[in-house]
Amino acid sequence: MPRIVPFLWFDDQAQHAAEYYTELFPDSRIDGVGRGPDGSVLVVEFTLLGQPYRAMNGGPGHPFTDACSLQVDVDSQEELDRVWDALVAEGGHPVACGWLVDRWGLSWQVTPAVMGELLAAGGDAAAAERVFRAMQDMVKLDIGALRAAAAA
Repeated sequence: MPRIVPFLWFDDQAQHAAEYYTELFPDSRIDGVGRGPDGSVLVVEFTLLGQPYRAMNGGPGHPFTDACSLQVDVDSQEELDRVWDALVAEGGHPVACGWLVDRWGLSWQVTPAVMGELLAAGGDAAAAERVFRAMQDMVKLDIGALRAAAAA
C-alpha cells in the first residue's frame, strides 16, 4: 500500500535538522542517510512519532513558508512548553496562535491534543467563540486558559 511521506528541502542542514527533531520526539529515529557522489549528505530518511519523513540538502532557493506546517499535538502544558521551547531555540521564533518557525524556517503548530474538543465546545457556540478568541490572543498556547475560556 503506498503512503504519503512528507519531503522537506533544506539548504544544507537536513541531517542536523533530522537529528534534532528525532532527539526531541519519542518514537523517532534516523532511518538512513543517502550521500551524493562527493560523499556529502543528500537525503536523510527519518521517523518522527512513528511517521516517516525524508529531508534533502537541495541548496538555497526553496525556503519553507507557513503555507505548509507540521502540527504536533501534546497532552499537557509541560509537554507543550518543552516542545515549543526546543523548536524556537537557537534562532527559531514564535508567531501566533500556537504557531512558530524553527531555526531552519520550518513552520510548526504546537497544540493541545484537546484543541478540537475545546473549539467544538460540545456544540456550545458561545463557549467555542470564547476559546477561539482566547487562542487568538495567545502566541504559545496555554491549555489552562483555553479550558477556562471554554468553561466561562
